[in-house]
Amino acid sequence: MLAPKRMKFRKAFKGRIHGNAKGGTTLNFGAYGLKATSPNRITSRQIEAARRAITRHMKRAGRVWIRIFPDVPVSQKPAEVRQGKGKGSPEFWACRVKPGRIMFEIDGVSFDVAKQAMELAAAKLPIETRFVTRLGEER
Repeated sequence: MLAPKRMKFRKAFKGRIHGNAKGGTTLNFGAYGLKATSPNRITSRQIEAARRAITRHMKRAGRVWIRIFPDVPVSQKPAEVRQGKGKGSPEFWACRVKPGRIMFEIDGVSFDVAKQAMELAAAKLPIETRFVTRLGEER
């Protein structure tokens, strides 16, 4: 699973995800992509599950690019612990995704295989998505 090698600070604020993506909104590597249409946090486990779904459906043909990286530590307090006594310890890594962001790109496979692979990947993510191509949105 993806995680940063080192961080400046161990714990991060929760923050809010509002507005549209500033960058990463166009296809840069592959011919097909999966674009986010709603804001949410995506964990490193979800990214890995989507990546596996894509590569298995493509039967390891073609190439996959992951355009998001989980760089936000999410902390949790243990179960049945009273409030107070500070912030919980970091449990997993997540990525804040804004609408318009391209999350995955693939190339080297046919349109039908690419569309099906991206639909399988979208089912693993807690976010609304759209399949995009070099020619334009949704063929």
